[in-house]
Amino acid sequence: MSKRIIQGSVSLKGLYLEVLPDFLKDVEIRGDFDCSGNPLLSLPEGLSVGGSLNLMDTPITSLPENLSVKGSLFLRNTPITSLPEGLSVGGSLNLMNTQITSLPEGIRVRGDLNLRNTPITSLPKGLIVGGNLDLMNTPITSLPEGLSVGGSLNLMNTQITSLPENLSVKGSLYLMNTPITSLPKGLSVGGDLFLESTSITSLPEDLKVGGEIYR
Repeated sequence: MSKRIIQGSVSLKGLYLEVLPDFLKDVEIRGDFDCSGNPLLSLPEGLSVGGSLNLMDTPITSLPENLSVKGSLFLRNTPITSLPEGLSVGGSLNLMNTQITSLPEGIRVRGDLNLRNTPITSLPKGLIVGGNLDLMNTPITSLPEGLSVGGSLNLMNTQITSLPENLSVKGSLYLMNTPITSLPKGLSVGGDLFLESTSITSLPEDLKVGGEIYR
């Protein structure tokens, strides 16, 4: 049986819905889908969103397997703790102020990935972020091998103690107020490098910085 298709966007923002209407089961919404501000605990299986999916300020705790969101996924200010295997996000992924503790293997975010103010302690190996990666105010202590960041990397106020060798950050790198004491070999930063309030006293000879270095 083929999916029901809704050509435009759907907004259910702030309607106090605990359960979505039956017509949204096994449906493809080709525009944006806004469910923010509702007391929703779950989404139906088979949901596909061609635009962005907004679940901010809901009590949702889980997402269906193989959820496809071609735009951005907004989960800010929800109690969600994990994401499903097979999740595909074509835009940005906002997990700020959630209880997320880990990300699934193989996840790829083409836009920004915002994990600020979460309890996350590790990232999957080979993580690819097309835009900015924000880990500010998290307890993370290290980054995985093969991490690729197409924008800026914000590690301010984290417990980061080391960076992987040959890390490439296309934008700026923020390391202020962290316990890191040295930088790795092969580090490349396309923008500025911020080292204020760290114990870094020397820089590797092969360090590449496209902008300024602030110490």
